[in-house]
Amino acid sequence: MKIKLLGAALLVAIGLSTAAQAEEYNFDIKGQHAFIEFKIKHLGYSWLLGSFRTFDGKFSYDEAHPANNKVSVSIDTASLETNHAERNKHLRSGDFFDVEHFPTATFTSTSYKATGKDTGIIHGTLYLHGVSKDIDIEVSQIGTGPDPWGGYRRGFEGHTTLHLSDYNMKKGGMLGPLAENVEIFLSIEGVKQ
Repeated sequence: MKIKLLGAALLVAIGLSTAAQAEEYNFDIKGQHAFIEFKIKHLGYSWLLGSFRTFDGKFSYDEAHPANNKVSVSIDTASLETNHAERNKHLRSGDFFDVEHFPTATFTSTSYKATGKDTGIIHGTLYLHGVSKDIDIEVSQIGTGPDPWGGYRRGFEGHTTLHLSDYNMKKGGMLGPLAENVEIFLSIEGVKQ
């Protein structure tokens, strides 16, 4: 009985030790060192570029145990910006993001797989336009270290492609019939907590 209790205590201690190694970071929203950008074809002739200006998130990073890495993000869909007022209005409408009924998009990771020393794939669930769908985001660590203000930072970039039809958004309209695939680029700098 004592051996079983000792073994259980050891497993708990190992689990706590592993959890303690994960570093917690908040997105640097205040300093605006975090970006969510996208591009989609316009009429099949060129790229339409845009971004979401208002969002927040956090991530956990465990160098010794990468499987513990995780991230969560919340996006204000009405903050969509494409540098053109009428296009913004159209993309925020019921044809696309329908921000009145779906004001928030979220991503919550469910697993992480390392593909190299500073690269990996984050698997998780994206909730967008009333639809929850599993997606993969390829990520690369850009750098890490102390900042000039006494803090510690870690930065990543990520890439994924979404399909409008997966989220019940209409193709066409102002973007043309070839507007289906949306390439997403993320540049995230986190401040260690």
